[in-house]
Parts: sequence; C-alpha cells; structure tokens
Amino acid sequence: MKKAFIAILVAVVIAVSITGCTEAEVASNNLSKEADQFNVYRRVVFYNGITDQYILEIDGYCSVEFLTDKFVVTVKTDDGKYMKHYLGRADNVFPFVEQLDSRGVSTRQYKVIFRPSVIIPDIDLK
Repeated sequence: MKKAFIAILVAVVIAVSITGCTEAEVASNNLSKEADQFNVYRRVVFYNGITDQYILEIDGYCSVEFLTDKFVVTVKTDDGKYMKHYLGRADNVFPFVEQLDSRGVSTRQYKVIFRPSVIIPDIDLK
C-alpha cells in the first residue's frame, strides 16, 4: 500500500512538472543551452550607468554567467580556442546580452550532450 502511494505521488509530481512548462519556457531553455554550447552568436555589453559609457563589449559565440560577485563571459574563438573575461559586479554596471542571430530550437525535443573529456579524467601513466 505504501509503495503504491509513493509511486502515485511520484507519477503526479512528474506529470505536473512536465505539463507546467509552456512552449516559451521550453524554447527559452533550449536557446540558453545552445548559447552555453557556443552555438549562438551574441553581443555582451557592460554599461556604466554613471558615465553613460560602455566598459566592455564582446561579440561572438559566448557563454555568460551572472555570479553574485562577478560576471564571467567565455568566448569561443575562430580557431576553436576559448577565452574567459571577468568583470566585477558593481552598483552602476549593467550587463546586457543580445542574441544577434536567430536559432531554430525545438520545443518538442531535447538533446543530451556528453563530454567524455569531462566525465573520464585524463590520466597520465608513466
């Protein structure tokens, strides 16, 4: 009896979580995943509200992290290498991320990406 109740409860929670997502939320989530995989061309601008000037502008295939104490932008260069830029968070600095090209993402399918280099450690045998 107890196992059946738990199974029904789990099924209800899964059903509610699946049906609770709107098409816009799924598309937004998929776009964010595509951007984090460096598949979306973006412009990232850091604007100083006091001086009315840009502090930093980055155009390219980039992933953006908004942490509590800083902003981190990782950019994939044309030769397949990566560069990371940090900007400390301040009261007068406002980040703006603009998607510069459209991206066709599915609202009905999902993609799982495995990175073997992350899952399997690089072991140096001597």
